[in-house]
Formats: sequence, structure tokens, C-alpha cells
Amino acid sequence: MNTKKKPAAAAAGHRTQPGRPEDQRLPLGSTFAYGFQHVLTMYGGIIAPPLIIGAAAGMSSQDIGLLIAACLFVGGLATILQTIGVPFFGSQLPLVQGVSFAGVSTMVAIVHGGGGIQAVFGSVIAASLIGLLITPLFSKIIRFFPPVVTGTVITTIGLTLMPVAANWAMGGNNKADNYGSMANIGLAAATMGIVLLLSKVGSAAISRLSILLAMVLGTGIAFAFGMADFSKVGQGEIVAFPTPFAFGPPTFEIAAIISMLIVILVTLTETSADIIAVGEIVGTKVDSKRIGNGLRADMLSSAISPLFNSFTQSAFAQNVGLVAITGVKSRFVVSAGGLILVILGLLPVLGRVVAAVPTPVLGGAGVVLFGTVAASGIRTLSKVEYKNNMNLIVVAASIGFGMIPIAAPAFYDRFPSWFSTIFHSGISSAAVMAILLNLLFNHLKAGNSDNQSVFVAGTERVVQEQDIKCLVDGDRFEGGKLLDCDGKEVRIESAQKASEH
Repeated sequence: MNTKKKPAAAAAGHRTQPGRPEDQRLPLGSTFAYGFQHVLTMYGGIIAPPLIIGAAAGMSSQDIGLLIAACLFVGGLATILQTIGVPFFGSQLPLVQGVSFAGVSTMVAIVHGGGGIQAVFGSVIAASLIGLLITPLFSKIIRFFPPVVTGTVITTIGLTLMPVAANWAMGGNNKADNYGSMANIGLAAATMGIVLLLSKVGSAAISRLSILLAMVLGTGIAFAFGMADFSKVGQGEIVAFPTPFAFGPPTFEIAAIISMLIVILVTLTETSADIIAVGEIVGTKVDSKRIGNGLRADMLSSAISPLFNSFTQSAFAQNVGLVAITGVKSRFVVSAGGLILVILGLLPVLGRVVAAVPTPVLGGAGVVLFGTVAASGIRTLSKVEYKNNMNLIVVAASIGFGMIPIAAPAFYDRFPSWFSTIFHSGISSAAVMAILLNLLFNHLKAGNSDNQSVFVAGTERVVQEQDIKCLVDGDRFEGGKLLDCDGKEVRIESAQKASEH
């Protein structure tokens, strides 16, 4: 009998399962190089919300700098919690956490409503604690996310991020004189070209670092042509720890909390989609428990972040694309990126160096990154069965619905604020529509019939090559059974059961 004791980690409530792709450990140098690549990918996204909110609150540039440092610091801690995990908190997936864009317009409205930044912090704390209580509900919806839903959501994530990449490529600031100039777009195109070139001709290591190397080379090109400004790197403090409640204690206003709660519901929906998306890309099992752990980490980070003058936290979709394009699935790489974010939050001078990377450089890399997310979704949708069902129209209607706020940003401006807050996000729009239509057509089957719609007529029967490689001459399918050339039945297993072996 085996009398060996189980390791302590196995006895903990949050086990690390051996053999998972995300548990791969790389050499220390590679780990931090790939981690830094994650930081560069999301840096523009994480500093944009404090810039917008701080400007709306009428803060000085120094105070806005404190907000940015706080958001970097908290985002790093949240990323480490999400990737490393403790019992009941953290999905243990390569997900980068940062300030959610979903709440920016709501926070600006709270500031303009007279509550000030303190009311924003109070609403984030209260709404996040409520979100923490309701995460068990969200974690139970995993069975309503088959490939027809996840593929749709992943595709929409990539498509909805493309305007971000385009804005970066044009310069990032639509009020600047050179916004959309040939110089900016040319720099973005050069960066994108370097990404593609390094991906094609480089070694495996260079190919995986193509985004980081392209950003470094793109910044070098920008500097040579006078398009990179490093003059502000030496201005300001070298080391600074975020001061708790630096802008005063939070205030709690009912209206602000209710509006922020809607944002939290949107954040929970988007983070659930991101967890499922990165699980699909990594090729690992994501169940309701794992989603629940990820959402709890999200909400705990959001509830604590106002203590250090930051805002709601959520998974960054653009970094899901980086995982897809590099093939580096290790969660410890993202943990290293989280540590770098913490250091950037403590060392504003390093943050200013990263901030000096020209926005068009980010845009050139972003086109490839975000396009990869959409391509990953299309790959998932290729696994969906479209014969004698309504899956094609589920995909078509959901992606179309998700594109509405991207194609017409003012589409929901005249709707109630709670409605526009939810559906102004293309990701949330597509997720809600895909879930509802999947329920309607694939779960509530009363009234369904074969070939219910003209859309079904457009589908073709396709068998993938890997599905027939195991067949030999003489195998045949009769009476619902697969028989070999001698007439013996060949056992058929579901994909889910096979994956468990």
C-alpha cells in the first residue's frame, strides 16, 4: 500500500493540477521577457481610464500621475492573485487584470453629478462587494457556453478591439494635429510589418517575442524620425508608494452605487467570457468552479482597489490575443507581468519610460493581436455543428448585435442609462444575445423542427480530416453503430469523455 503523504498543495482547496498547459514553467529570463510583452500590450489600456476620470474630476497632472501609478500597482496585484491563486480566489489562467473600460463613462457621470472622486471610490467598493456575493450565480452558467456561444464571444472580442488598435495607429489623441497622419499610420504599418517578418523568419524564441521586439524596434524607428519623446522620463519622483485614500475617504451614494452595480454585472459577464476564451486558447478545462474562483478574484480586487486610489478590475481581452499569437500559455509568465506592473506602480520613472512608447507602435502590434483573438473565435466556431439546427443564425444574429455599438457608438444614447451601460459594450451585447438564442433554440426545443429556417439551407455537411484518420477500408456506419471490416462494433466516445482520459 502506498503510504506516502500527499503534498501540502494537494490538500489545499485550490490545487495545481499537473500536466495543465498553463502550469508550464519557462526559464526566468524568458518568463520576464514574455511578461514584459504582456505589460506593453495592455499599458495603454490600463492608463487610459485614470487619465479620462482624472481629467473629468479636474485633477492636476500630478494627481492624475498618482492615479495612474495606483492603477498600475493594483492591476499588478490583481494579476498575481488571478494567475497564482489562493483558495477560492483566482482562476489560475494567464489573464492580465487592469482597470475596466466598462465603468469609465459611469464614473465620469458620477463625478459630474457632484459626488466627486470620493463617490466613485465608494460606489466601486459597495458594488464590488455585492458582485462578490453573487459570483456563485455567474459561475453556474458554464453549461450555457457551448462552442456556438464561446466562439461567437471570442470572435466579437477581437472585432470590438479593432477600433482601439485603429485609434492607437492614428495617434491615440483625436484632438492632436497629427492624428491620422501618414507618419503615424506609417509607423504603425512598419511595426505591424516587423511583427509579421519576425514571426516568419525568426527562430521559435524570436517568433514568440515578435510583439515585444517589434515594439522596441518600432520605438527606435520613431525616435530616429523624432516621433518619440523621452523628455518627461526624468520628471517627477523616482519611487512612490500609493498612499491609501490619498484623495479623501470614500463616500457612499445610493444612485452612484446602483449605477456602478450595473457596471459590475457587465464586468462579470465580460470576465466570464474572457476566462472561457483564454481556456479555449490554452486548451485547458474551465468549469464552473474555476470561473467562480476567477470572478471572486475580480470582485475582491475591485473592492480593495479604491483603498489605493484605483477602480474596478477586470481581465484584459487584448492580452488574451497575445496568448493566442505567441503560443506562450504559462500563467507564470503573466504573473511576472503582474510583478512588473507592481514595480511600475512603485517606480513612476519606469512607468514613464514605458509610457514613452509611441501610440502608433502599440496600434501596429494591436492590429495583429486583436485580429488573432477574432481568428481564435472563428476556429472555435469551425467546431460547431450547423446541420438541421439554428446555430448559424445564433452566430449571425449575435455577432451582428455585438457590432452595433461599434458601428454606431451613439446607437443607445436615447435608451435608459442602465440599458445603454450594458449594451454599449459589444462584448456584453454579443454574449447576452448568444446565450439567449442558444437557450431559445438549443435548450427550449419545444416547437423546433428540422430545417426550421432558410438559414439552415446554407449549411453544408463537413467532416474534419482528423475525424477520419482512424478509419480503415471496410469500416461502415450502420444502424447508428460504427462497424469495422469484420462487422465488429467500434466504440465511440464523446469528445468530453475522451479528453478526461
